[in-house]
Amino acid sequence: MLYREAGQFKSSYAEDQQIFPIRQDRIAIALLLVFAVVVVPLVGNQYWLSAIITPFLIAALAALGLNILTGYAGQLSLGTAAFMAIGAFMAYNAELRIPGMPIIGSFIIGGLCAAAVGVVFGLPSLRIKGFYLAVATLACQFFVLWAINRVPWFSNHSTSGVITAQKIQILGYDVVGPAGKYLLTLGVVAVMALLAKNLMRSETGRAFMAVRDMDVAAAVIGIPMMRTKLLAFAISSFYCGVAGALYAFCYLGTVEPEAFTLDLSFRILFMVIIGGVGSILGSFLGAAFITLFPIFLNRASDWIAHLFGIEIPGAAVSNLEFMIFGGLIIFFLIVEPNGLARLWQIAKEKLRLWPFPH
Repeated sequence: MLYREAGQFKSSYAEDQQIFPIRQDRIAIALLLVFAVVVVPLVGNQYWLSAIITPFLIAALAALGLNILTGYAGQLSLGTAAFMAIGAFMAYNAELRIPGMPIIGSFIIGGLCAAAVGVVFGLPSLRIKGFYLAVATLACQFFVLWAINRVPWFSNHSTSGVITAQKIQILGYDVVGPAGKYLLTLGVVAVMALLAKNLMRSETGRAFMAVRDMDVAAAVIGIPMMRTKLLAFAISSFYCGVAGALYAFCYLGTVEPEAFTLDLSFRILFMVIIGGVGSILGSFLGAAFITLFPIFLNRASDWIAHLFGIEIPGAAVSNLEFMIFGGLIIFFLIVEPNGLARLWQIAKEKLRLWPFPH
């Protein structure tokens, strides 16, 4: 935020250990939540709520899960979409097979099942790291999709493999329409983002960062490698599993394996790289950029065609999108590895000192 923190003193441990210790931060977060809950559903039309804002929030939650594992714990993973698929299918089966199961409970079950699979595929991290670990998690992507396609139980013996997600009902009220699904997604994402921010301030979060920075030194000072790495995989996979359940129930309306391909895993990884590795804010910035930039390109091509009479083919716009994404990834990896979150932090520091730079 663009302000100075001078004059705010802490008189107790509780005040010093708040998630947002600065008063202006708390006010800004509260205003942002009020705006998202009250204003956005009123002014947003069906297209913006169902096709842009809701998938943005879901993608941000998945990117946050991957950022916990890769950005904070330093463990590479290319199986994000697989954990999302597990969360979606297990939430569907929990809702189908457990009488009276609330939808939030189904989401939690989907996340827990994804966490269990994440722990299994996280076992190689105890012996390998870097590129080899990425390949090991890539195997999870292919294995999970193969299992979902080959075991009829997951899709309730559907011949097409595409099943309709159940109606969302909370406390006897049906959550229908873009606004209702948006508010449900917003509530889940906001709570889990605050939990993630609090987690990174805890002993567990500091252990993750110690393993990321130098695992040998972390082991020397007494941090248990096995428990820390597997816990990172479990928490990350839980977040991705809940994101997958939201993706199926609140966005697609269907549960199908083709929605969780390897391309989705790479998109989530691009969000983390562009937004900022090891940053909760970066997960949201990266998701916003990846979600909104294709829309901006399409609008820009329409403006160019209208102003200059130059018709840009859709294939050229699509290829330009991939070229820009690739160029930005290379740029951030070389020039600013901490992504958009770091650029935002630099801008805040510059504006905070203005107009007195010294």
